[in-house]
Amino acid sequence: QVQLVESGGGLVQAGGSLRLSCAASGSIFSINVMGWYRQAPGNQRELVAAITSNGNTNYADSVKGRFTISRDNAKNTVYLQMNSLKPEDTAVYYCIADLRVGVWQSNWYRYWGQGTQVTVSS
Repeated sequence: QVQLVESGGGLVQAGGSLRLSCAASGSIFSINVMGWYRQAPGNQRELVAAITSNGNTNYADSVKGRFTISRDNAKNTVYLQMNSLKPEDTAVYYCIADLRVGVWQSNWYRYWGQGTQVTVSS
């Protein structure tokens, strides 16, 4: 079994900062991409940022220059530093990890965290 456990969400004023963390645990052979999605009420879930095992990153245009994704491969953990937060960043943030649970597995399988609420007040 694989678990993704997120932490770091909360309530912050516009212009403030939060740091999200997500640790993957369980029967993990290797992890490829880790990242964050978010979903606001009435909206579709959208990619916020992603990072590969060798450090290549990808960001949504709406967060470029404000958010930074990083990871610690030794700890199977991904982080999202969120600065200059705006009310429109309010959403449930979900961690993802594309991983393999054994050498016999040929394809990457995407696991999701349970989500953490981020609320930015104006």
